Amino acid sequence: MAGRYRPRRQTTTIPDLHAGARPDLIERDFTPDPAGLDERWCGDITYIPTGEGWLYLATVIDIASRRVVGWATADHLRTGLVAEALQQACARRRPAGPVIFHSDRGCQYTSADYARLAAQLGVRLSVGRTGQCWDNALAESFFATLKGELLDLCSWPTRAAAHHAIFEYIEGWYNLHRLHSSLGYRSPADYETTATA
Repeated sequence: MAGRYRPRRQTTTIPDLHAGARPDLIERDFTPDPAGLDERWCGDITYIPTGEGWLYLATVIDIASRRVVGWATADHLRTGLVAEALQQACARRRPAGPVIFHSDRGCQYTSADYARLAAQLGVRLSVGRTGQCWDNALAESFFATLKGELLDLCSWPTRAAAHHAIFEYIEGWYNLHRLHSSLGYRSPADYETTATA
């Protein structure tokens, strides 16, 4: 037997003091809604220690079904990381109407480059309050699940190994098979199938 320990913390939410004001369009309403697919998304960034240094993971999660609809990893915290995750979500889902994307106030999400990309993709940006993790509780909950079920269970010698494990977890397990009490003990894929049937 071995005790579990928390890895050292890495700061990922660095506010941009020059960013313009954005509203909170979600207001902590993370209620699943089968009729609301691709209307409200949320996301965040987390970090994974590897033998090669930090690997950063950005996600985009559909609030209606809990499905991870876009994600990206990188060895940096620049805006390109979150932009890649949002572009992937839009390319995969091709939303019929405008989508709200909710995040924290990190400089990646409040940058002018990210605002331009969101406008091009037809995405309205929403942010929670500074220092209020509950304002983005769904994204935080996903990371706690990912770390508890995968990332904190072993060490990752390379960024590639961690990326591959994250791919298998999200695309092969979490989206397709992991049951959620908030979805009536269904997986995101099953929930979405029921919603569109």
